[in-house]
Amino acid sequence: MSIIRPFRADDLFRFNNINLNIWTETYGLGFYFNYLSRWPDMCCAAQHPNGRLMGYVLGKAEGSPHDFHGHVTALSVAPEYRRLSLARILMNFLETASDDVYGGLFVDLYVRCTNSIAIDLYEGLGYSVYRRVREYYGSLGLGPGGKDEEDAFDMRKPMSKDMYRRSVRPNGRDVIVSAHDVS
Repeated sequence: MSIIRPFRADDLFRFNNINLNIWTETYGLGFYFNYLSRWPDMCCAAQHPNGRLMGYVLGKAEGSPHDFHGHVTALSVAPEYRRLSLARILMNFLETASDDVYGGLFVDLYVRCTNSIAIDLYEGLGYSVYRRVREYYGSLGLGPGGKDEEDAFDMRKPMSKDMYRRSVRPNGRDVIVSAHDVS
């Protein structure tokens, strides 16, 4: 059993068991504080009854009036707590806030094209690829010639306001854009 609760500032000092893996981006404290102060209802954590953090999701509401939407900035579950549907529960929390609180047309996220486990998860939750973004993820300097930029899929799921599903497209994997073309 787990407790789903708002993500708190002191969680930043207790989430190493979640963030220390190859797929999770870790940001500076100011980044997290910005999210917690601006979009607290889009940030939640899963906590074990013993107090240990199991996972979290951070999101925000963004866009212009014609494409206002929720965005998943980070979703991560500690390896020892995977396969318990926590990611599904956390995503549902963020989607509900995006739809009910902010009135977003859709929820979007970026995922590495090589992260097939996450892509399968998101597709199982109703997300589809909207476009492929070239070299979205920056270089670690480990690849040939010191370059290893990696592409991302921009995945989207329409919310209740998008009755005609204008925020998704059937051929998203074939639409390729530059990282400079996305905000």
